[in-house]
Amino acid sequence: MADAPVAPAPATRRGAEADAYHGVEVPDPYRWLEDGESSEVAEWVATHNSRTREALDARPTWRRWHERLSALTALPTTLSLSVAGDQLFVMERAAGADQYSLVVRSAVDPSVPPRTLLDPAALAADAAMAIDWYHPSHDGTFVAYGLSEGGTENSILHVMEVASGHVLPLRIANTRAASVAWKPDHSGFWYAVYPEGDEYHRHIRFHALDAGATDPAHDRPADDPVVCDRLPTPESWPDVSVSRDGRFVLVHVMVKWTQVDVHLLDTTTSEWTVVVEGVDAQTSLQFHDDRLIGVTTLDAPNGRVVSASLTSPSVWHTLVPERADVVLGGLSVCGTEALVVASRVAIDRVERWDVASGAALGEFDLGAVSVMALDADDGRAFAAVSTFGAPVAVHRLAPGDAQRWSDAPDPSVLPELTVTQVQYPSLDGTLIPMFVAHRTDVTPSADTPLILTGYGGFAIAESPVWMPNLAAWCAAGGVYCIAGLRGGYEYGDRWHHAGRRANKQRVFDDFHAAADWVVAQGYTSRHLLALHGGSNGGLLMGVAVTQRPDLAPAVWCAVPLLDMIRFPQFLIARLWTDEYGDPDVEEEFGWLRAYSPYHHVQDGGAYPAVLFTTAEGDTRVDPCHARKMAAALTAASSSQSERPVLLSQAGRAGHGVGKPASMRVKEGADVLAFFSWQLGIEDQL
Repeated sequence: MADAPVAPAPATRRGAEADAYHGVEVPDPYRWLEDGESSEVAEWVATHNSRTREALDARPTWRRWHERLSALTALPTTLSLSVAGDQLFVMERAAGADQYSLVVRSAVDPSVPPRTLLDPAALAADAAMAIDWYHPSHDGTFVAYGLSEGGTENSILHVMEVASGHVLPLRIANTRAASVAWKPDHSGFWYAVYPEGDEYHRHIRFHALDAGATDPAHDRPADDPVVCDRLPTPESWPDVSVSRDGRFVLVHVMVKWTQVDVHLLDTTTSEWTVVVEGVDAQTSLQFHDDRLIGVTTLDAPNGRVVSASLTSPSVWHTLVPERADVVLGGLSVCGTEALVVASRVAIDRVERWDVASGAALGEFDLGAVSVMALDADDGRAFAAVSTFGAPVAVHRLAPGDAQRWSDAPDPSVLPELTVTQVQYPSLDGTLIPMFVAHRTDVTPSADTPLILTGYGGFAIAESPVWMPNLAAWCAAGGVYCIAGLRGGYEYGDRWHHAGRRANKQRVFDDFHAAADWVVAQGYTSRHLLALHGGSNGGLLMGVAVTQRPDLAPAVWCAVPLLDMIRFPQFLIARLWTDEYGDPDVEEEFGWLRAYSPYHHVQDGGAYPAVLFTTAEGDTRVDPCHARKMAAALTAASSSQSERPVLLSQAGRAGHGVGKPASMRVKEGADVLAFFSWQLGIEDQL
């Protein structure tokens, strides 16, 4: 580790605030840092940002990491896709671009040049404008999309006429992560929206579209009729879709992370039918001719494909049964075939099944991948496919063939990687899967620097995904490990349940065991080990720092959740009480208090070096979590002369969605320079 000194951490005012929960007093000395609008907080953040910037700019490797990451991030890549007749709508970032643009491609002929419908970077001087979501009409005549600025994800709905590129004057605010379902004649659409100033009570409305309107006042979304607002809880999350003939509307309501209710509306009679309700199961259905078809975990924790008639939508018939060795995910119907994403320990493949008979027809050979998106229309199917070794690519799927449809990256920029999947024992003996990636000519040893990451929550599997930081680290000779912790979805519902609510400590035990195992197996040494995680994975980092400060010398804790007692009071966080527990419930308060990182910082503790990164525009996890934890650690740590605690709070950015590529590159250079510094390997790079 180099000797360049870091400016001492500024003293932070301690308050005497405390709360009583179920007879237990919970001190909160840095509550004043919750107020992001306060001038005192702004001054405190500016001081920490300046200190962090000074420390990282002094690192000799920063420019080298920035150059490597710039080259990797500049490669063309894809975010999502949607098929509408003979058109393929794609969110893609062109070579060297700063933001993902909405692009329309031919779904018939890959040689037809793509056409950019909207580059949001051109709408803001700093490129901090993003397309959050988009939904084309069935025939691709119109596309609705959401724009937000500064990473907030507070979308404003726009509508574009695709052929001309004309943007209608209509604007609908508060359409965060909206679903939109178009009438077949384009005369209107159903959409998800929030009440003004409300993070909850999301509901479905219908807007009658006047495509010829020129005055924004002509369209009055405030007058749009409410179609569905009878939700079990304020946190319930409805999405909407419509049958091809426009007669039936389907509303999925995520009530909990383990429960999705489904309701069917017959628009000719205005009658609702319950498809499934009040059952602890995840269900995702879609229209196919006169039937519903989709995947459910009801009576099948690993998923099964079911179908039902629109006249008896609650009577399901199993089309593809559950299997013990795979977990079923997304589904799309292509002609007479159901294309189903089937995952074996977080590695996806796309299976083909006959819709009428349920007979297996084969699968597509895509390699060790994650299927980021799958969609089909009029007999044409496409998938966005991700690997650790290259940016996300679009493939056209036809029987026996997967044809690349997007531009190929420059292979000379990409390192040749070897990726293996291993298993290691957790504290209770449970075997946990883990990906190990490194440059093909590197043999991991006790002398190899290694980055370990994990997530472990919300039924999200850690699958092969493109990460420029991983590619850059491995290209420089390092090892990158991704642990498939409990709480994820590597083995379906049971894996998720094994790491949520009262079982959350298992996730942390799994991660601690991974760090110990890579050292014991000789993949690295303790002093060459770095850890990182973001969001729910940031909570994982906070627990690693407070429960096992000896685990590694350096930690990157990104957009983290760290005060687990007050977390439901900020932004949209009540959505997560089903996953973690609710501190207002005595038993659940006990779970949260047992591990809440902010409340387990010990004065005089010898903590690792920690880089906290957050953003003022984050509307998911409030940046106050990182601020409060950074204050607590800088006040408590006895090892800061060697292991500094740094905080970087970005402006004009959010949880990560919509962050310009140039900003991502700078953050990546900060992180890898920080790790190189703290692992003492700067002279090896």
